[in-house]
Amino acid sequence: MKIHDKSLLYGRYVVCTKDNIHALPSDATIFPAILNGQCTRCQSEILKVWELPNNVSYCWGCEKMGRITSNDYLVTLADPNNFKHSESPCIWKGKLTPSQESVSKQQLIALEKNISHLTYAVTGAGKTEMLFPMITKAIQDNMRIAIVAPRIDVVIELKKRIQDTFRIPFVTLYGGSTDEYYYTQLVIATTHQLMAFKEAFDVIVLDEVDAFPYAENTMLNYATEQALKKTGIKFYLTATLNRHLKKLVKQGVIAFSTLPRRFHGYELPNITIKIIQNWRRKLPVKMIKHITYLKQTKIKFLLFVPEVADVERVVTQLKHTGINVLGTYATDEKRLEKVQAMRDKQIDGLITTTILERGVTFKGIDVLILGGDENIFTVTTLIQITGRCGRSLERPTGTVTVYAREKTKQLMTAKAEINYLNILGKKYDV
Repeated sequence: MKIHDKSLLYGRYVVCTKDNIHALPSDATIFPAILNGQCTRCQSEILKVWELPNNVSYCWGCEKMGRITSNDYLVTLADPNNFKHSESPCIWKGKLTPSQESVSKQQLIALEKNISHLTYAVTGAGKTEMLFPMITKAIQDNMRIAIVAPRIDVVIELKKRIQDTFRIPFVTLYGGSTDEYYYTQLVIATTHQLMAFKEAFDVIVLDEVDAFPYAENTMLNYATEQALKKTGIKFYLTATLNRHLKKLVKQGVIAFSTLPRRFHGYELPNITIKIIQNWRRKLPVKMIKHITYLKQTKIKFLLFVPEVADVERVVTQLKHTGINVLGTYATDEKRLEKVQAMRDKQIDGLITTTILERGVTFKGIDVLILGGDENIFTVTTLIQITGRCGRSLERPTGTVTVYAREKTKQLMTAKAEINYLNILGKKYDV
């Protein structure tokens, strides 16, 4: 392995075999990939069953990042922040509301004071736009920045927003990404991809920080810390606070800003519950009438179901009624294509599991939840799903209808929480 471009090692963990160590730059730092029964890259304990036929151990914990074995080494070079200076990297012509600007200024103060910061804002408050001034300043100050999220759909959404806003090179990394890695000042990635970095970033922005699989995942939390420079800081973004984040705020470990109002000033649509019977046997007539009405009025919709098996069941029955829909779920290889078809308004609606509960924007849609009384629909999930509605100035309102066999505690708590956020939001200037 001959490294023709040293920059590929800057702040990175690159896998190297013993036979190729002689070809590395003389100033490279070399770590055993597996040391004392532990993976250096992801910190997983190497189990006895993780052994190849030649008695060589490998790490299954970070296997998807490329196999590493006890015969391998991880190689890195210190990140020199060697970037071309950009005085005006941001080309965004939009304007923040007074409330958004207040949060944005607090983020800038956190950057200046080098302290991590949490932005707690209701879905649709404009969390990404509020970051633009801070990201701009970090770029101007020659910092290296990573914007990461737990889910691929969110990363792709972020890529589009950043592409339209900043004029600097950046690379987007996720499982299945077509981008080839090269050394850039800005990186957009899933949190899993941080395992390939070593003290690379001055700033890491963690979007949807409370989402699966990042939340309470020791390996991914370690990867984030490993990818951050010793002097680096994190900017957390969330619409639903978990206990860990609340604890950090209470302890004064991180700065904190909140915005319980959407960018256009309209309220977060609340849930309407409609009681139904056994929908898995046959779709409720009232729901089919509802969807038929949406088709007639040319309103696109997202329909959430509890399980992967429910997706095909619902798609098949709706197609028999003349509704043009597609269905998707986490392991669907064509998920990104189907999401794009929904964005391009090529279909009437998209049937999905909770994989699309957050981070994706479809303008002007209504939302339906089938089987909303099942355990998968937690309070946090319900609030995030509600946030898919009313995300554009053209149609800042919409309806969220839950079809369920009973009014569960989760449903009623979510309704109460949304109502509380809307009342709180009235105190803020748009």
